[in-house]
Amino acid sequence: MAYKVAVVGATGNVGREMLDILAERRFPISEIVALASSRSIGTEVSFGDRTLKCKVLDSYDFSDVDICLMSAGGAVAKEWAPKIGAQGCVVIDNSSAWRMDPDVPLVVPEVNAAAAAGFAKKNIIANPNCSTAQLVVALKPLHDAATIRRVVVSTYQSVSGAGKEGMDELFAQTRSVFVSDPVAAKKFPKRIAFNLIPQIDVFMEDGFTKEEWKMVAETKKILDPKIKLVATCVRVPVFIGHSEAVNIEFEKPISADEARDILREAPGVLVIDKHEPGGYITPHEAAGEDATYVSRIRTDPTVDNGLVLWCVSDNLRKGAALNAVQIAEVLMNRKLLAPKKKAA
Repeated sequence: MAYKVAVVGATGNVGREMLDILAERRFPISEIVALASSRSIGTEVSFGDRTLKCKVLDSYDFSDVDICLMSAGGAVAKEWAPKIGAQGCVVIDNSSAWRMDPDVPLVVPEVNAAAAAGFAKKNIIANPNCSTAQLVVALKPLHDAATIRRVVVSTYQSVSGAGKEGMDELFAQTRSVFVSDPVAAKKFPKRIAFNLIPQIDVFMEDGFTKEEWKMVAETKKILDPKIKLVATCVRVPVFIGHSEAVNIEFEKPISADEARDILREAPGVLVIDKHEPGGYITPHEAAGEDATYVSRIRTDPTVDNGLVLWCVSDNLRKGAALNAVQIAEVLMNRKLLAPKKKAA
């Protein structure tokens, strides 16, 4: 059983990662198509040991495509996901366009794989925000064990979360600092090289940024609407990998040792937690890896039933491309989607 798969936004950071992960995980593909905007027509991208030439999204016929992995931004997703879905192709979208639509499941396979079955209403499944994805992977097994009441999270998010332009800006600014050239800020509101920016996305009326709101709303939709969560999201001068400092308050008692044992058995989680210099994971080490790493698990003495932990993951993989491919695997493994050619 093999599927025809299209990747929309194939020339971007996440689109290229999607192609790499499909090949790495040997997803059963009968045909693969790389799609992008007209300005990228003919651009070559890699898929395993093959090279694909990008075709134009606007004129492509999806009637024989089974699965479309989309990472082309919210505006493109808002316009094209319903059109593609109407042709019987299931769209797995990485943008924020469909995440809070009540008829679109928001899925992290380690957390709520069963929700994927709800795709049939619109033929769309949403990928969560990159910072939310790794957080809920770490929270889910702990919530099952002791019921989470409240979460306070501070994120340290890499520039790749802002796309290739963000990575290019960090590189250019770093070079400018070393050669004493003027430092120009274009993609980010302030200089990012050797600096931190406590703003990701636009500000909302209550003073939080949209990124912080996404973490609240998406965690509630994926994990449990009763969980109270507050976030502060910070852009840091790291190329790949998001990090999070997470304070968790539970309804039931849970010790740091119990949490460590639970997380060691949890799907998608790797615990690296030695109480010694270097006994934890940093974003540099997580880059290129699939796992959500958890370190520095300890008791929070300021609240009853409280824990603190450090959570790190590759935002281009688990935060985006890997999660999308895992959703496609859920559709296949749970027999929620049969290839069109086989059905014919």
